Amino acid sequence: MKKYYACLLSFLLCSTAISTAQVKLIPLFSDNMVLQQQTQAPIWGETKPGKTVEVTTSWDKEKYTVTADAKGKWMVKVATPEAGGPYSIVISDGKKVTLDNVLIGEVWLCSGQSNMEMPVEGWGKVKNYEQEIADANYPNIRFLQVTDNTSPQPLAEMQARNDGWMVCSPETVKEFSATGYFFGRDLNHYRNVPVGLIDSSWGGTIIEAWTSEEALSTIPEMMDNIADVKSMPLTNEERQEKYRRDMETWADVFAQTDKGFSNGKAVWADLACNDASWGTMNFPGGMDNQGLGAFDGVVWFRKVVEIPASWEGKELQLNLGMIDDNDFTYFNGVCVGHTEGPGVMREYTVPKDLVKGGKAVIAVRLLDTGGLGGINGAPEQLVLQRSKKDKISLTGQWKYKVSLSLEKLPALPINTVNQPNMASVLFNAMIHPLVPFAIKGAIWYQGESNSDRAFQYRDLMPLMIADWRKQWGYEFPFYMVQLANYMAPQTQPEESAWAELRDAQYNTLHLRNTGMAVIIDIGEAGDIHPKNKQEVGHRLALAARAQTYGETISYSGPLYKGYRIEGNKIRIFFKHANGCLKARNGGALKGFTIAGTDHKFYAATAEIDGNSIVVYAPEVAYPLAVRYAWANNPDCNLVGEDNLPASPFRTDDWAGITFGKKY
Repeated sequence: MKKYYACLLSFLLCSTAISTAQVKLIPLFSDNMVLQQQTQAPIWGETKPGKTVEVTTSWDKEKYTVTADAKGKWMVKVATPEAGGPYSIVISDGKKVTLDNVLIGEVWLCSGQSNMEMPVEGWGKVKNYEQEIADANYPNIRFLQVTDNTSPQPLAEMQARNDGWMVCSPETVKEFSATGYFFGRDLNHYRNVPVGLIDSSWGGTIIEAWTSEEALSTIPEMMDNIADVKSMPLTNEERQEKYRRDMETWADVFAQTDKGFSNGKAVWADLACNDASWGTMNFPGGMDNQGLGAFDGVVWFRKVVEIPASWEGKELQLNLGMIDDNDFTYFNGVCVGHTEGPGVMREYTVPKDLVKGGKAVIAVRLLDTGGLGGINGAPEQLVLQRSKKDKISLTGQWKYKVSLSLEKLPALPINTVNQPNMASVLFNAMIHPLVPFAIKGAIWYQGESNSDRAFQYRDLMPLMIADWRKQWGYEFPFYMVQLANYMAPQTQPEESAWAELRDAQYNTLHLRNTGMAVIIDIGEAGDIHPKNKQEVGHRLALAARAQTYGETISYSGPLYKGYRIEGNKIRIFFKHANGCLKARNGGALKGFTIAGTDHKFYAATAEIDGNSIVVYAPEVAYPLAVRYAWANNPDCNLVGEDNLPASPFRTDDWAGITFGKKY
């Protein structure tokens, strides 16, 4: 009898488990979601193999039936109406799952690095962010924010903030992509439709990470990197353990090489270290433009602060903004944090037993592997604090000393658990799970992390766009943001990796159904993250409204079209001129340079002649090439209709400073 009841109980428990089983959905499919209007929108999930799944849509009462495959996977495509809602979707495999407050509208994917990731508030704090947050009551705008993740193989699963779609409100907008939000807000206003925004971005990332292995395999120099990714352990636990072992070995070798160490101790991080002969730099800011030129390698930075007696024995928070690229940070000689990657906020805890009243030293052992280096971010992000009100600013002057150049440094192990800058790993984890969710198009803000390989970007940017379109199966619109002006203003002609990257972005416009928001006029010399994201989103929306939705509006400043040499002058022709070429705020045109057979550029006079501009300089009798706004942070003022800025350009294709540089 006992045996009978045991069997009966087991049967009942098993029956209950079966009866309560229900379909499994990724966060793409949740309450508050937006489906693309007037299309066949895929909906998919998992259940038990062979089970029948029914999907019923409230807008037309249509029922779709599908049988799960041998792995339990299923998919249907539902016919969506014109924009509207709210609606509901019921999905059942015997137990119902209901998705409520569903809207039909326009869905856009927002991706890239930190300038796309930059939130309205959070670490970004856009211009007038407090008012923007207070005004963010748009129930017909919805957000899906994909959680950062990497993978050596394409994933079907993904995670999202709040586990799904969020209704735009003052609370939800704070941490969402500012560029994405302002783009969507414009579309919602001018198109009068619900807008769904999927933010899949990660600060400090390279474009190769967002591109599939299949696409990257067409580039011979990518094969070694693809092989490295394929050799990665599959689980995070295995990857973390491998990194721990590799890091221990590396640290031993590094400490023996680094001049800042003696007998295994970080002597340059000690308060007793005499730094009187060290150089000085001001932070936040880059280090390459403060005396180090193009140096890559290890540099130590020190700042002595006065700790109030009341702080003694209290735990402190040390914030250092974003450091380019990797850092080991010390407080009174003790390492309190280590972070890799330029797009990550440095927020370290100083243990209470290290905190004594009086003088203390904060030291940063910085490894710059390319680009500007330095301690970046907003001034308010560089603080040592006991509380939000009780803090010490770390901005201003720091002491520095070079330890060793990059070529003398042992290769730094890569923590593949949280290292996004490897071929295909972000595509695998943060793009692939979204395919084939119906989207109208994509917006993209990235390029800073590829600037030292800008010439190669001429291949990588169109490759990624073509790759994504192949994954989705249709040629959706793709709008990018050209890099803003940044770093110290340049008044004399010189070479520029950032100018070459902008040129690569401009050349991507040869690809069908693409557009570009030019923001060469709204960058900030001391901040790689411009605060005026409202205008960035607005200019992206202008491109979409005109090119995708067919509105008759001005959406682009002048774009270089061609040139003709006329004696000692060169005439430049433009698209989007429309008889509206002019200098912003009047006066003479700025930013033009001209070169002859010696390929040396001189500041030039530029004169508007109808829809063209004539360029010349007394130093160049036989001109061959013209460049405009060719600098990191150029002084330029050519605009067109509605004062939209002209894109930087060059008429030549001479090898620049990034030519031949590969991943």
